[in-house]
Amino acid sequence: MTPVHAGIAGIGLLLVLFLLRMPVAFAMTFVGLAGFAYLNGTGPALSILSQDIYDSFSSYPLSVIPMFILMGSFAFASGISQRLYAAAYTWVGHLRGGLTVATVLACSGFAAICGSTAATAATMGRIALPEMKKYNYNTELATGTVAAAGTLGILIPPSTVLIVYGLLTEESIGKLFVAGILPGAIVTLFFVATVMLLCWRNPRLGPPGPQTSWSQKIRSAAGIVPATVLFLLTIGGLFLGWFSPTQAGAIGAGGALIIGLVRRRLTLKGFLDSGLDALRTGCMVIFIIMGATVFGHFMAVTTIPFKLADWVGNLPISPMAIMGVIVFIYFVGGFFMDSMALIVVTIPIFFPVVAKLGFDPIWFGVLIVLTGEMGVITPPVGVNVFVIKGITPDIPLEVIFRGILPFLGALILFTALLMVFPQIATYLPSLVSY
Repeated sequence: MTPVHAGIAGIGLLLVLFLLRMPVAFAMTFVGLAGFAYLNGTGPALSILSQDIYDSFSSYPLSVIPMFILMGSFAFASGISQRLYAAAYTWVGHLRGGLTVATVLACSGFAAICGSTAATAATMGRIALPEMKKYNYNTELATGTVAAAGTLGILIPPSTVLIVYGLLTEESIGKLFVAGILPGAIVTLFFVATVMLLCWRNPRLGPPGPQTSWSQKIRSAAGIVPATVLFLLTIGGLFLGWFSPTQAGAIGAGGALIIGLVRRRLTLKGFLDSGLDALRTGCMVIFIIMGATVFGHFMAVTTIPFKLADWVGNLPISPMAIMGVIVFIYFVGGFFMDSMALIVVTIPIFFPVVAKLGFDPIWFGVLIVLTGEMGVITPPVGVNVFVIKGITPDIPLEVIFRGILPFLGALILFTALLMVFPQIATYLPSLVSY
């Protein structure tokens, strides 16, 4: 069997293991180790495995992941998410579809201090869905909004997936974070516009809530202060070059902890649970990166990425058409794989192609993360849909999937816009000096 054939067989085996529900990290490690051993021998394969394990768990850049995850855990335990939703609800809840608009805005704010799609959807779902049920909001609209708006956690910094992309491609995590700000804000506006358009066409989908006075609005604005302070402290500090991504995550986690203690919302049990949750999630991500590194070494010796890059580079079509094909592959792949798993598996294959075509790697990172947003709300995987299903077990899955369709259309529209105008993702990073 030639190296290329071995690589194709390895990819096929990896997909089978995913379908059998084998953990992503272990599946990639197993296939990478077995494939490398087949092509180069058992001794070199074991040597590569031990080196990759050591490099992954001793890497200082990887420490950025548990820091930002811990910040999100402390922020949730400190009640920041509840205050964000309350503030948004006070300002826009009286509008037609106002509760869903408030949910989108609150998800956007929480994503800025969380970095996880599932955590954002679960947190806001527990808060927003009972309120929308109380005011007789359409079930499809209510559940679809929470599931879709939860995807903002994958794009708005600090995004865990952007961190992993930066580590795998050796791109600046700080620049990737900054690159996600403007696209995240625009996607938020697209979601708000989607809600308002739906409710304008059919007012019964989202009846208006009670009116609030200007004094109530002004008082409620205090609810966004903790999240704003954390975001400006971490991402603003990165933008200004005050500290590194790892230091930013540590400062953010410390800030969220202090906020919880000052407000007396973070109990000893909440503190321990938050730490344990962050530890579990952080270990999971680092194990995935380790597995991706082993699998990447196997892909390198098969020469598939380099042959694919040469083949694609010589195709008689424009580079943007090639990029369109790559984006479509990510879109379809998101139907079957989690966004992080999809990215760590495909980066060794597609990144050399993107580099050969001369595309900006920061723009490409934002583009595929945006495509990954679609994957967490599309069947059959649709992680966020299953999160909402867990919160509302009485609502059929097909109702939630129907609810996300308008938001999926908004994401596809913005993806096309980002491909035509890459400056949306590259302008802010161009202002950063590191």
